[in-house]
Amino acid sequence: MLGPMAMLIGEIFRRNAGVVPDVVAASLGGDALTHAELDLRGNRIARALREQGIGHGDRVVSWADTRLEVLPLFVALAKLGAVFAPLDARLGIDEAKQILRLARPRMLIADPAHGEAAQEVATTAGIPATAHLAGEGGPGTDLDRAAREGDGGPISCPELRETDPHVLFFTSGSTGLPKGVVLSHRANYLRSFQGVFRDLPERTVCMFPLFHMAAFTLGLCAWQTRGEIAFVHAASAEEVLAAVQRRRANRLYCIPAVWARILETEPGRFDTSSLREIDTGTSATPIELIRALKTRFPGSVTRIYYGSTEAGSGTTLPDADVLRKPGSVGPPSPGVDLSLSDSGEIRLRSDYLMDGYFDDPEATASALRDGWFHTGDLGALDEDGCLYVVGRMKELIRSGGESVAPTEVEAVLAEHPTVSAVAVVGVPDPRWGEVVCAVVIPAPGTAPTLEALQVHCETRLAGFKKPRRLECVEAFPRTAATGQVQRTLLVEQILSTG
Repeated sequence: MLGPMAMLIGEIFRRNAGVVPDVVAASLGGDALTHAELDLRGNRIARALREQGIGHGDRVVSWADTRLEVLPLFVALAKLGAVFAPLDARLGIDEAKQILRLARPRMLIADPAHGEAAQEVATTAGIPATAHLAGEGGPGTDLDRAAREGDGGPISCPELRETDPHVLFFTSGSTGLPKGVVLSHRANYLRSFQGVFRDLPERTVCMFPLFHMAAFTLGLCAWQTRGEIAFVHAASAEEVLAAVQRRRANRLYCIPAVWARILETEPGRFDTSSLREIDTGTSATPIELIRALKTRFPGSVTRIYYGSTEAGSGTTLPDADVLRKPGSVGPPSPGVDLSLSDSGEIRLRSDYLMDGYFDDPEATASALRDGWFHTGDLGALDEDGCLYVVGRMKELIRSGGESVAPTEVEAVLAEHPTVSAVAVVGVPDPRWGEVVCAVVIPAPGTAPTLEALQVHCETRLAGFKKPRRLECVEAFPRTAATGQVQRTLLVEQILSTG
């Protein structure tokens, strides 16, 4: 009698190849891979890597731009039971060395653009093996040739369990210090499972680069419906919308900043009539943006998600509530428990959680307590149990013994006509501990003043919440993939300039 089947990521590709072999699984520009091709190339690369000694539990770092050749590698490592660890393609050599010292991989794999740097990094870090994707002359094993010419027969890892590590994603948040988030096969399978009653394959356009957790989660979500994920070289409005038109996509998830770019394009320039699901999240989503999306994409549903690499989807605001509950990120997602600590910190509990931070028991113990993931975000719940994210624990400004949530001040300052964009941070002060500093990108043709902003806050905010300092900048430092303002770096810039 057969036992229950494990939730192994490699099985998704094997099954799809058997059921929908000729359906496109992934595309980038004019290139595409069918489900059969993705599985076959994954098997061939897995066999080539096994011959190089890569197997169960080995960590393999991929340093590559967004390109389809990364996907068979992702499949191969899942089938071998090895751990896939993608590195940000935009990192410099010193930054890459820092992360590789943390990950201690068995192999480093690079595309042509990173081949020379990868060889230097591998030598310096003492990485035992190297390989290269898509092109001649790179370091180590030629995986492109293996994918085209190798043995494509079935391959498996008998000792692999669904609770074993599947991926290692590097995340820094706003601190700039890398941490490796370990996710199991089971967690990634459950995060992306669409349910047995899904009535059509999902065809998604992905704005995220292929080192980011969201790119692979969105890919797995599509593949679990036997559908397609369409990648883009850059998250420009033109590339994203062209991919929607070319692939007749029915789902598009973008962060608010990218949606804003899309809304600036001329209506009708691209055919987006195939879209049925218009989703967003990651950062604050203004109600004006939601209204604009509803107008631009009639006949579609819009949802707002809140989550993280560590937790997956934490909450989901459904289409029925996106206009009724402005500012909310919704109730807990299916399968998720949500609570707030006494200090207002958002806590999540589910089977989607990370195993922990790689080789960092102190950080893991701080984040995972009694089965709950402590997000570091501050939240509030309404009478329906819907969550509102009001700030970050570490971003909370302590001024003269009072606590100030930056997002609350930002919401007020953003309404001033001289403010194009604003980030509020705490700047060290010998008298107050910290003072509220408004960092403003001025509206065109204007010159914001501290006095004018303080007057604007007069009846809106308590006195201790009003900005005591103003800095005008041309741009904010942001995280590479998601565009979140890096407040710690912003404070450092302010202090360095006096």
